[in-house]
Amino acid sequence: MSKQVRVRFAPSPTGPLHIGGVRTALFNYLFAKKHNGVFYLRIEDTDQTRFVPGAEAYIMEALEWLGIAPEETVGKNEKFGPYRQSERKHLYQQYADQLINSGWAYYAFDTPEALDAHRKQHEAEGKTFIYNYHNREKLDTSLVISAEETAKRIANGEHYVIRFKTPVDETLHLKDIIRGDVKFETNLLDDKVLFKSDGMPTYHLANIVDDHLMETSHVIRGEEWLPSMPLHVLLYRAFNWEAPEFAHLPLILKPIGNGKLSKRDGDKMGFPVFPLEWKTEEGVSSGYREKGFFPEAVVNFLALLGWNDGTDKEIYSLEELAASFDLSRVHKAGAKFDPEKNKWFNHQYLIKQNDADLAKDFTPILEEKGVDISKYDITRIVSLIKERANFVSDFWDLTDFFFQAPTSYDEKASKNWNSATPALMQELISTLEYIDGFDSANIEAIVKDWLTKNEIGMGKVMQPFRLSLVGALKGPHLFDIVEIIGKEETISRIQKAISTL
Repeated sequence: MSKQVRVRFAPSPTGPLHIGGVRTALFNYLFAKKHNGVFYLRIEDTDQTRFVPGAEAYIMEALEWLGIAPEETVGKNEKFGPYRQSERKHLYQQYADQLINSGWAYYAFDTPEALDAHRKQHEAEGKTFIYNYHNREKLDTSLVISAEETAKRIANGEHYVIRFKTPVDETLHLKDIIRGDVKFETNLLDDKVLFKSDGMPTYHLANIVDDHLMETSHVIRGEEWLPSMPLHVLLYRAFNWEAPEFAHLPLILKPIGNGKLSKRDGDKMGFPVFPLEWKTEEGVSSGYREKGFFPEAVVNFLALLGWNDGTDKEIYSLEELAASFDLSRVHKAGAKFDPEKNKWFNHQYLIKQNDADLAKDFTPILEEKGVDISKYDITRIVSLIKERANFVSDFWDLTDFFFQAPTSYDEKASKNWNSATPALMQELISTLEYIDGFDSANIEAIVKDWLTKNEIGMGKVMQPFRLSLVGALKGPHLFDIVEIIGKEETISRIQKAISTL
């Protein structure tokens, strides 16, 4: 590529960052890394009526947690600062004026009431009201009143907007890196508002001006912005600027049914749609971090929602993703969100974690349950069960029997306990009492030797033995459990099972 790749993620601070926005940020980050470019974050907060306190800090923290922090943003390497649009508003008036002077824009003084009346009239006639070439010279605009009258009305403080003057009878053939050639008829486009009399630009003008001034080389964004592409390309033409390349990413779809993934889908099916927890007066929305997901697993999962490198490979480090990433391999069709696959990715990352680190993460849960962790080798216990877990929060249900004797026994498994079982269990106790080296391998060898010498079937003893210790036919290798809970506790649990069952 001839010029440096500079891409941006430009969210509005109107609430928590949706997982679709996270994927947009991720794809921009990966594209920048692939081409030794720059990934920057711009906060698009021109609409102060929708501003939510804490949202900007949330966005920053989420990207940091995911490991895809921008190289330039508010308070960091502000080469093209400020990086908040609200702090750039002094810039936009001159560009709006430039469009007026070059004939690419005009003043419109229509009141909301007048526009509403026009809409209703069109509806009554079975038409759709579009503010563009066919009526802009019949409405209250500077196209039909003199320059003097226009200046006078502005000086008198009359409310106005500046609208873009969309060209007539033109077919725009535009290129999208993901979608190929896309075609738009200018006669079907409306004359969008670019600037308001309160001195604030709309999204369209601010976005184009900032992308140009910040030297953005590629605009990679969600497909919901595809209808804005013709206006944005025309604005570049109006300013006589070189337009960036565009790529519109597919939607992330609901797991079931049609449509875009929403918070409601997550609430209904029990999975987060935000990277971090978000608290409001109405309640708390769960986040991936608080649900126990590893950030690397979230990134890996999201990268494969709508993209693959053409192989069957599924587990990638962030560095591997950046090396493999190519916009030409992003799919056009939406990608269905699969909550089970999401958990599967977390499982893959969990089993790769260091056992001691997982034990550290598990410790607060054990302390909350009243377990004296000094009595146990938590790292060893974690190593025995982590293959069965998706999250650290699963560990307690997989290990509770190490820390407390069963208070009940699985009814189905209890059918393995018959009239001959108590006598066999008493013999097992006698065998265990005389074992000196109470480690897993030694205990297993001695117990199996006893079974063989006495021609006792394995199933007659092993299943009742596990049931006595665990309360169910589950858990890791039986003799590992025996070693960890110790001789005294093992015998105590068998005796309790004899008296109970």
